[in-house]
Amino acid sequence: MDPKEYLKKIEEASNFIKSKIGDREVKVGVVLGSGLGRLGDSIANSISIPYSEIPHFALSTAIGHKGVLIVGELGGKTVMAMQGRFHYYEGWGMEQVTLPIRVMRSIGISTLIVSNAAGGVNPQYRVGDLMVIEDHINLMPNPLVGKNLDDFGPRFPDMTRPYDKKLIAKALDIAAKLDIELHQGVYLASTGPTYETPAEYRFFRTIGADAVGMSTVPEVIVARHSSIPTFGVSVITNEGFNFSESFVNDGDDVVKAANQASKKLEKIVTELIASL
Repeated sequence: MDPKEYLKKIEEASNFIKSKIGDREVKVGVVLGSGLGRLGDSIANSISIPYSEIPHFALSTAIGHKGVLIVGELGGKTVMAMQGRFHYYEGWGMEQVTLPIRVMRSIGISTLIVSNAAGGVNPQYRVGDLMVIEDHINLMPNPLVGKNLDDFGPRFPDMTRPYDKKLIAKALDIAAKLDIELHQGVYLASTGPTYETPAEYRFFRTIGADAVGMSTVPEVIVARHSSIPTFGVSVITNEGFNFSESFVNDGDDVVKAANQASKKLEKIVTELIASL
């Protein structure tokens, strides 16, 4: 895509959202993954904007993704939350997948919180567990390929610390006070839409992954390109190990498991935002 055309799309989407939210100063962006949209229902004094109304936004077709942008109050801060994201496997290019993060940055966010549903390949993980993402492995196309958007960040952004260490430390402290167990691990992003084979799960574990999904990393790369501190968390919705003859990965089960863990996630994210 021509950079000038892309920058125009970012500007038009940003201006439209600003026209809807008035003089609210948005400080925190939140991306809610499969089955985790209920957190958006906790946002007070909110304005909801369907993606279909926002210029150049794609439509979210994944199970458990409402496709609504919500701006309101959470943890005493003004947040902009995506109830559902865009995925590469839906057929969107990386420019489209990451457009909302560029728009959030243009509107003024200074922190990004991303969440997802993921398969656990670490044998210590169980369905319903939460994993703070401390690093990632990217097996998807890099969203920064192409001419660099100099107004957003450098040609070669550093990814030594893609997930902010201070935010991770705060989340761990909050979880301890709430008596909620938090794992820390590496998230691997593959393209999907097929769930992984047992051999792939074993391979991903061998190369250092603790959880596997089909999202999040493109958004984090784009956020880090703009030096936005980012916190990521995965809800473990299936166990990618010890496969029985009856084992089947099912999208509805993933959403169900994510919904069951959403209350724990809501508490941690709300307290984390309040601490900013």
